[in-house]
Amino acid sequence: MKNTNQQEPREDIFDRLMHLPVLRIFEGFYRAHKEVLLYLFFGGVTFFLNIFLFAVINYVFGISELINNMIGWVACVLFQFFTNRTWVFESRTSGTSGFLKQMADFFGGRLLTLAVEEVILAVFITWLQLNAMGVKVAAQVIVILLNYLLSKFWVFKK
Repeated sequence: MKNTNQQEPREDIFDRLMHLPVLRIFEGFYRAHKEVLLYLFFGGVTFFLNIFLFAVINYVFGISELINNMIGWVACVLFQFFTNRTWVFESRTSGTSGFLKQMADFFGGRLLTLAVEEVILAVFITWLQLNAMGVKVAAQVIVILLNYLLSKFWVFKK
């Protein structure tokens, strides 16, 4: 007898794309690593969204870079929340309070990793005078890994 409390996993748009003849050869790899691949895909989209927003806000509105960065950060974290929730971790919550708790946990985790990144930048660029771009790239790798772990094991745990 089938358990009616559990929903059958639905195919999403990415699953359907993998059925296309040109992509079908990658379907096994995709299915085995779907979560990480989608996390990296949406992370890349978020990166370009962040750069785009920064440029538009900077050149069109001429707002301070720090305020500009915070506006972009909020927009990108909202984008990440909904894409991670919907496609990466396929998370379900019951009711408004569950949804709001999940969103608060997500933003809290992102604030934590923002603080980690700021400390890394302050220590290695400001105090130790190391190469800014090298430190920024290394900090981003650490932040991406921490964000993934926080999302998987805390915010969207199954």
